[in-house]
Amino acid sequence: MAKCVLAVDDSKTMRDMVSFTLRGAGYTVIEADNGVNALKALVGQKVDVNMPEMDGITLVRKIRGQPQHAGTPVLILTTESDQSKKDEGRGAGATGWIVKPFSPEKLLQIVAKVCP
Repeated sequence: MAKCVLAVDDSKTMRDMVSFTLRGAGYTVIEADNGVNALKALVGQKVDVNMPEMDGITLVRKIRGQPQHAGTPVLILTTESDQSKKDEGRGAGATGWIVKPFSPEKLLQIVAKVCP
């Protein structure tokens, strides 16, 4: 069975690129356009994953607050490269941080690393 990844981004173009890349590598991808919809998408799902409605750091905290997703790898894909933001993400429970723009190869490399 293919590993499942939740791709959350307010940009459809970014979601399409991430989804296309991951699907091409054999992953199943669930998409959401914001944190609220991402939490709804997680209900009943097992996934290996500055938006409207809810920012990414808050989403990570809420994912970590769900016992069934306490150990789920969560990567933050963002334009933020500030170390304090990375530390905040790590403190919230993010597994990793990828700064946009990034190459499809880099995305696949990191996803494979956190979802062995």
